[in-house]
Amino acid sequence: MASPIPLTTLRDHVADVLPAYLADLEQLVGIDCGSYTPGGVNEVADVVSARLETLGASIERQEGGTAADGRPLGDLVVARLEGTGPRLLLIGHMDTVFEPGTAAARPYRIDGERALGPGVSDMKGGLLAGIGALAALQVAGHRPAVTFVANPDEEIGSPFSGPVIRQLAGDHQVALVLECARANGDIVSARKGIAELALTVRGRAAHAGVEPEKGRSAILAAARLTEALHGLNGRWPTVSCNVGTIAGGTRPNVVPDTCRLEVDLRAANGAEYGEALAEVARLAAEPTMPDTHTEHRLIAAHAPMEKSPATGRLVELAQAIAGELGFTVNDAATGGASDANTTAAEGVPTLDGLGPIGGDDHAPLEWLDLSSVIPRTTLLAGLMSRIDEAL
Repeated sequence: MASPIPLTTLRDHVADVLPAYLADLEQLVGIDCGSYTPGGVNEVADVVSARLETLGASIERQEGGTAADGRPLGDLVVARLEGTGPRLLLIGHMDTVFEPGTAAARPYRIDGERALGPGVSDMKGGLLAGIGALAALQVAGHRPAVTFVANPDEEIGSPFSGPVIRQLAGDHQVALVLECARANGDIVSARKGIAELALTVRGRAAHAGVEPEKGRSAILAAARLTEALHGLNGRWPTVSCNVGTIAGGTRPNVVPDTCRLEVDLRAANGAEYGEALAEVARLAAEPTMPDTHTEHRLIAAHAPMEKSPATGRLVELAQAIAGELGFTVNDAATGGASDANTTAAEGVPTLDGLGPIGGDDHAPLEWLDLSSVIPRTTLLAGLMSRIDEAL
């Protein structure tokens, strides 16, 4: 086995690519690239593909699929770099949660040590850190075997890219996900599983003033179902269930025959996740009112990312490298899901939160700590160069 690259050398090379990183960050934050803005996502894909191609990657670009509701999505980028050592799967996403016009309304800006703008932390900063780490490694003479996936639809549950990531997972020894570190600097070793469900309650319409007795209110049935669904909170230690939207009816003088619920269900381990999903299905199958029924559909899902012994070894290696770089890093479990859930569920040792430090994701004051870019990108590069130590 070759001697490890000195971390001071890697840090110097990361510092050399920082100006290019910052220029690309400003460019990407200025692009509206919400999940349902495929043109903007593809602009980001153009930049990512060009940077990875410069590093010698072969680029496979799959044209965008469609979301569950038929809306078009951006392209998926799969870049392959040939090299030595275990084959690593790096994953970052190109989409944000923001609507068109957000980049113009809240343009990229720097305030002290923070960069601000839509998607700066979630996750343009992490996406570019992956590219910067690979560039630094190459200058240092190390070429790891890497597949780099740039995902166009993570913010809506990866309906297009998820099957591709699952297929790729089996050919890789480790997955490193480039979401930014938590606001306190933690990396992520566990994530809750999440299921997004649509429940449509069907009743019977009638004139609300003349013959309401002939109607069966879908809204009333849905309200009762909402209470039952919220009753799942606390039934298991890690389960949360939230009816986030409810919509039904047409006019005040019509007994409503349809009402739709959108539900967010989460759990930290596979057993509770499966039991809670089964209970949602059972509640949907049992009418809360006579002559009503509920259609139950899973829109998107991520199984829980549980901290495995193999992931624990990745955490220990990351902590050792951080210590050599002069800072400490802890690992954390979080309630949000990412593509790390997908690779972990496929049995691949997975570590997440490997981008720079950021916070206030999905919010107007989303930020990235610019002082963390060099140390965290060096940590990522060091982890890739020494991954054998954790296997």
